[in-house]
Amino acid sequence: MQIDIVTLFPEMFQGPFAVSIVARAEAQGRLSLNVVNLRAFGVGEHRTTDDYPYGGGPGMVMRPEPIVRAVEWAAARVPAPPLVLVTSAQGRRLEQRDLQGWASQPYLVIVAGHYEGIDQRVMELLAAEEVSVGDFVLTGGELPAMVMVDGVVRLLPGVLGAPDGAQRDSFSNGEGDLEGPQYTRPLVYRGQEVPAVLRSGHHERIRAWRAQQGREAAARRARSLPGAPGSPGAEPRD
Repeated sequence: MQIDIVTLFPEMFQGPFAVSIVARAEAQGRLSLNVVNLRAFGVGEHRTTDDYPYGGGPGMVMRPEPIVRAVEWAAARVPAPPLVLVTSAQGRRLEQRDLQGWASQPYLVIVAGHYEGIDQRVMELLAAEEVSVGDFVLTGGELPAMVMVDGVVRLLPGVLGAPDGAQRDSFSNGEGDLEGPQYTRPLVYRGQEVPAVLRSGHHERIRAWRAQQGREAAARRARSLPGAPGSPGAEPRD
């Protein structure tokens, strides 16, 4: 897989991608990761990448020309059109099934948004998907881009140590179940003991216990979501 990240701040990616799963995938030859400096495609002598919004309003908007040129440059270096993703608070919320789908793509380009947003024509001209990592606002799209890359790369075949590790992750079964609690040594810590079923050696019982714990964790999570029955702010039932 090849992933290109288009950003105004390429230095932000040096540390996180030099360690752990992403670095391992690159070392294994399963991933080619490139960080593209958007400023190199800026407009005019000063390499401008933003401008004032039409219609007024606070802040600046990222211009379309630098982004389109940067993505087209990245796309020209691969043999097939890449899937283009844009980090945006207006995008649909990222889910595990998105990561699973993207992990099957050979080429991805992720554009890290900034300022008040990106000129809408970028999404239309590049047929880009807007993606949000949650209902909150960050300074820029670099951290969401890191989240997306990490989530995709760990799903690539052979990257994780356990062959079926990714299949047993929370949310991976398509039903919203969580993975449930995990334990390791010591057996007893401050009076808290590892559940007996996990020490039984009975694999089917352990599998069933973990599945049940995961369903219960998912149910508790669902009840805590805004608007769920019994949650703060939920509409009272008649």
